[in-house]
Amino acid sequence: MAMAALREPALPQDVEELFREHYQLLYRSAYGVTGNRQDAEDVLQSLFVKLLQNGVPPDLKQNPARYLHRAAVNLSLNVLRNRKRQRLVDGVEDLAVPVFDGRDAETQYKEFHDRLVRALAQLKPRALEILLLHYKHDYSDVQIAKLLGTTRGTIAVALYRIRTRLRKLL
Repeated sequence: MAMAALREPALPQDVEELFREHYQLLYRSAYGVTGNRQDAEDVLQSLFVKLLQNGVPPDLKQNPARYLHRAAVNLSLNVLRNRKRQRLVDGVEDLAVPVFDGRDAETQYKEFHDRLVRALAQLKPRALEILLLHYKHDYSDVQIAKLLGTTRGTIAVALYRIRTRLRKLL
């Protein structure tokens, strides 16, 4: 039997009652994990929106406090993981083409372009493929991972390492 079949539709008034009853515990838990008021509020919002969208799982009926607390902690951990992933990709701006101005702008751009081409030539083919898919074709880590038959985490780490290597080469 499919998991969705075990869920009962969630009524807005029931979800609102759960929210009011467990808000303080869930907020403190989410805040304790994320350390950020906005993230904690986002976690609670996501949790209750999911209940409205996906229905009420059987575990929620058996012990609502335990189920909601576990869900809040899991969502909070996802926020932390996403924050960590974001830090991995925050250095993207460093690879942007510098702005050249003045009468030598064309010469400066050509020199930069030549350095970039030489740096790209020193990358392994797979690294260059990942880089092009991400920056040229605007593929997400998930899309690249699916295309290359690997995991999103592997792609995120590869992009981080590729950018670091390019910075050194440039």
